[in-house]
Amino acid sequence: MRIGYLECFAGISGDMLMAALVDAGAPIDLLQRTAASLGLGAELQVTRVSRSGIQSTKIDVMVDGRLHEPVQPSGAIEHEHNHHHDHKHEHSTHHHEHGHGRSLPEIRSLLMHADLTERARDLSLRAFGLLAEAEGRIHGIPAEKVHFHEVGGIDAIVDIACSAAAADALDLDAWYCSPINVGSGFVNCAHGRFPVPAPATAELLKNLPTYSAHVQAELVTPTGAALLRALDCRFESTPMMRTQAIGYGAGTRNPERFPNVLRVSVGETVQAVQWMGEKVTVLECAVDDLSPQVLAHTAQLALERGALDVMSAPVTMKKGRLGTLLTVLCKPSDAERLQQLIFRETTTLGIRVREEDRVILVREITPVQTDFGVIHIKTGIKTDMGQGEVWNAAPEFEDCRRAAAAFDVPLKTVMQAALSAWRIRQVGLDPAGTKLEAGSRS
Repeated sequence: MRIGYLECFAGISGDMLMAALVDAGAPIDLLQRTAASLGLGAELQVTRVSRSGIQSTKIDVMVDGRLHEPVQPSGAIEHEHNHHHDHKHEHSTHHHEHGHGRSLPEIRSLLMHADLTERARDLSLRAFGLLAEAEGRIHGIPAEKVHFHEVGGIDAIVDIACSAAAADALDLDAWYCSPINVGSGFVNCAHGRFPVPAPATAELLKNLPTYSAHVQAELVTPTGAALLRALDCRFESTPMMRTQAIGYGAGTRNPERFPNVLRVSVGETVQAVQWMGEKVTVLECAVDDLSPQVLAHTAQLALERGALDVMSAPVTMKKGRLGTLLTVLCKPSDAERLQQLIFRETTTLGIRVREEDRVILVREITPVQTDFGVIHIKTGIKTDMGQGEVWNAAPEFEDCRRAAAAFDVPLKTVMQAALSAWRIRQVGLDPAGTKLEAGSRS
């Protein structure tokens, strides 16, 4: 499975995600076409920058050939953004987005007419839908009635559409994400001065693992949070993967000794060694006044009635008496029945009961043909990265005992013959040395 892993130690914003995906291999020509197709007069300016010594990709949105200063932070590290300063821009389109903000239907129309694949368009629409729902919950209005201010600007629309196009181009099966550093301090937004994270961002980050560290600044923007949600990121332990590409997307600021970058790793998952695991119940008691014959009888009955294993060991009990520790391993569902058996058949007055985890090899039974008839071979198989490897193989004792008695040969002779036949079968030869047909190997 091909996956992407986002490391948000410096937060996340739309332009940082877009740049990181380009740095990891998404074609910039595709993103340029996507930006142009939005009909906003926007294009992308791509540069290589250093962030605390890390070479990263920085992408800025240009409008009519001039740098478009965003109305929300363009990078994860950005200090207070002042709307009065933003109003100095004289482009008519920019004035429109400041006047009342774009509504969700307006943005949806832009995305529907843009040059996007179906998957990229769905991702873009989902991100803006999540933003609208978050704003609607904050202000108590339907999502369709929300008018975006900061996130309705040209840069935010381009960031989301191009990030979606880049994610689609990488063609990944799943996205994983680290815990998110949200920063700290206060931020000025369209509705006033709020503590970090801003209201819409906080709403989008609900139930996601977040923390605050290192800098006093806004590290996560609403577009960044919405894209994380839209990508349906899994916030789990770092996945075991073979990394094939790494991308760094740079934020605007370059603080000392803090890399203001978003890192994305792209690769394939690696399946760890798989052990079969299960819960088992352990029943245990010690007796010092019971005949060994009765203990053997009890052990045999327990196995016949579903015990996974029965063990006995000599122990020294109180007053120096020699006794036997009887241990029965069973499935939890069989515990009650086997407890009754132990009480009925032995002299114990108490049983220790505990649940434990056990790991086991994958087990298979393989019949092989020998000179003494069919003998079953029990194998224990370890699976790793989808491949199976036999770690243990042993002939079934009762099969060998019956065959030895029937042919009047030593037991060890039958056991050796069974293992030899099994090994030949493993390499695809019959006992005469002829290659077996496909599908006949066990």
